[in-house]
Amino acid sequence: MSNLNSIVLSLAIGYALLGVLLLVACLFTPLPWPVKAGAIIVTSAFYLVSFFATHSLLGWSTDDPLPPNFKLLGARIVEPHSVEGDPGSIYLWIEACDDDNFPSGVPRAYRLPYSAKLADKTEAAVRASADGHPQGGRTANIGTGQGGIGATQATPAAILATGGGDPAGGGDELDTSATHGQGLVFTPLLPPRMPAKTE
Repeated sequence: MSNLNSIVLSLAIGYALLGVLLLVACLFTPLPWPVKAGAIIVTSAFYLVSFFATHSLLGWSTDDPLPPNFKLLGARIVEPHSVEGDPGSIYLWIEACDDDNFPSGVPRAYRLPYSAKLADKTEAAVRASADGHPQGGRTANIGTGQGGIGATQATPAAILATGGGDPAGGGDELDTSATHGQGLVFTPLLPPRMPAKTE
């Protein structure tokens, strides 16, 4: 978190210095006033851009594609509200894992569009985690056409199916009702693969 705070602080200082330089340019240079006004407007616009760009750094949920393999840390389901016009969202607090199932150590929040099926599967995964069966997630694996398996990233707009279950109950491992070969799958979290021991 301290690293993220330093990034945000650096951005704020950088834009403050830019504002000071612009002020000096406007006061002590013979530039036409339309040029000065345009520079002020552009600089002000970039203040807004930087504010919204730092949302992910400050821990706000992102609409970026989910990582292909992750550990589920928590979830929050916001159901649609017809009166307020809110279509609903599903927030996942996750930690990306590498190819050997080692967590990255950098948790992040993701926002997905609400669907009843995804909400049910997410609730099942959260309950399994609470019962002592940590849950992992991945995008649906599809064939590569070369005799192998390839993982496709699931974007929030393309979350079509999820699987759920826990080790004790042997629940669904994969729900493949997706029409575009993309989907989100919750499964019992696999242990990290350790390197082979040398004799």
